[in-house]
Amino acid sequence: MLNIHVALIPDGNRRWARERKLLPWIGHQEGAKAFGKILEKAFKMELKYLTLWAASWDNLTKRPKKEVNFLFKVFGENFKKALNDKKLEENEVRVNVLGEWRKILPKETQKTIEKLIDKTKNNQKFFLTFLIGYNGDKEMIDCINKIADLAYNSKTRIKVDENLISKNLWTGFLPPVDLIIRTGSEEDPHNSAGFMMWKTIYSQFYFTKTYFPALTPHEFEKAISNFLSRERRIGK
Repeated sequence: MLNIHVALIPDGNRRWARERKLLPWIGHQEGAKAFGKILEKAFKMELKYLTLWAASWDNLTKRPKKEVNFLFKVFGENFKKALNDKKLEENEVRVNVLGEWRKILPKETQKTIEKLIDKTKNNQKFFLTFLIGYNGDKEMIDCINKIADLAYNSKTRIKVDENLISKNLWTGFLPPVDLIIRTGSEEDPHNSAGFMMWKTIYSQFYFTKTYFPALTPHEFEKAISNFLSRERRIGK
């Protein structure tokens, strides 16, 4: 078992489509197909924790309506497939979906996701997490507000420490992220929207030139192999 946490930021879907003279959002459809292959590779590698930032809050609220509706369609179709995918049960995969997706996804897709979460909640071998309607800064603001409410309602002084913060984060149950793979950004390596800021304080980064729809299982494995060969100092 490869007991590490890999977070995947799938950048470059629209650029991939534009270079092929396709509608920009077709890249999202092809990106979903690419992720299916990567997930199979993750199972073969016995990667315990895999997190995919499927869409930020900004992606779903600031982009053209046609593109957002297409994303909703992609989510709906793929979560329906996942609900009936025997591989998730065979591989004992627990699926979680985090972020503010309940505020924005179509009701039918929300129901499908809830069923998938409930169906896989007792699986403990692999942990597959999707971040949808997720911004790291919004997660931290929500965490601070929860702690502020707790302090206001408490009769005694509360101590704010790492455990209290983790308990109030959307991603609190997940272990720290060991490796962040961001595709399509080798020439512009960057983070976005405070991505999992509490869980990535000691993360390693791997940036690819390859856009996400073109990311192969082999390149995904190469990124992880590169990470495993590094010396991690973690403040030492």
